[in-house]
Amino acid sequence: MGQRIFDVSLDELRRSRTSVKWRAHAPDVLPLFIAEMDAAPCPAVVDAVTSAVARGDTGYAWSLPYASACASFADVEWGWSFDPGRTTSVADVLTGVVHLIGLFTEPGGPVVISSPVYNAFFDVIASTGRRVVDAPLGANGELDLEALERVFGELQTERARAVYLLSNPHNPTGTVHSLALLGGLATLADEYGVQVISDEIHGPLVYDEVVFTPYLTVPGSERGITVTSASKAWNLAGLKAAVIVPGPDAVADVGRLHPLVTYGASHLGVIAQTAAYTRGREWVHRLMGELGDNRALLGELVATRLPGVGFVAPPSTYLAWLDFRRVGLGDDPAAVLLERGRVALSPGPTFGRSGAGFARLNFATSPEILGVAVDRIAACLD
Repeated sequence: MGQRIFDVSLDELRRSRTSVKWRAHAPDVLPLFIAEMDAAPCPAVVDAVTSAVARGDTGYAWSLPYASACASFADVEWGWSFDPGRTTSVADVLTGVVHLIGLFTEPGGPVVISSPVYNAFFDVIASTGRRVVDAPLGANGELDLEALERVFGELQTERARAVYLLSNPHNPTGTVHSLALLGGLATLADEYGVQVISDEIHGPLVYDEVVFTPYLTVPGSERGITVTSASKAWNLAGLKAAVIVPGPDAVADVGRLHPLVTYGASHLGVIAQTAAYTRGREWVHRLMGELGDNRALLGELVATRLPGVGFVAPPSTYLAWLDFRRVGLGDDPAAVLLERGRVALSPGPTFGRSGAGFARLNFATSPEILGVAVDRIAACLD
């Protein structure tokens, strides 16, 4: 079995990691905010990138093998088949989303989201000069089809070209959208002429008790578009590559993207992520086992050390959506925890208005670090 993936010590992380997670805050802050794992790397990725650099294979990216590897992984894992030749490579998922929003909406036009949702969606929409329209998740954290129909109907009245930006699985709640609800979304999108763009970067990070449904496998989703990458599941954000996968009725539309959009994918990123998809399946399955252990540990720690803090074990991702509304830390508990406890979580309000009183915690780290983090949070509640 080898060394555990999350056995990297806190001292080693502080000494060796130079990414945003470990450099954005002062050295005494314990960072559990940005979605980056404190993981030992996947050996197949290390071998592929090391070999490429050693032989001088550091030119421009040729992305078809990457798309083919992604398609093979999707077919084996989820029974989703798509034609790699009809895909488009981009630097990362958010870059792909930016280009697609520009393709399907006009300046000032609407992009619908369901909050609380990935905080970067708000920045992406603002950067394109479009406006956010919210159809919040239901009280159970699932898609609210009634809210979506109401919003889509209002936009149709405006005669506005609209995009619905789907997080599937959902960040920050970890909700894995059901086939039935995704089918309902597809029906509404078709009826009201809304273009669905599905961010499925967390697709490989789904626990055994649920089934992940890629949006383009849903009946009626033929006009939809998926953007995905191996970067989140294999911790490869610094090795840039992602793929746009159009549904069969969206191929011509995606074909209108300028070829320049493909230039951002890094050759080393393509090599790394191809290796992840083709030779890293066992590694990511082992990762999910360790993340499952961490998820259970966090549940125990919250129950025993953080009375009044709400936690529902997410069925996907390594992100915990913690509810601090009953413990008196205000609308932005992450700000209080950073100042008083020197632990950095993602502020709930950045995920939309419904995120007030919440904070997102990244549990993709060692059990020891999780324990220290919860102790620091507990000290702020005493």
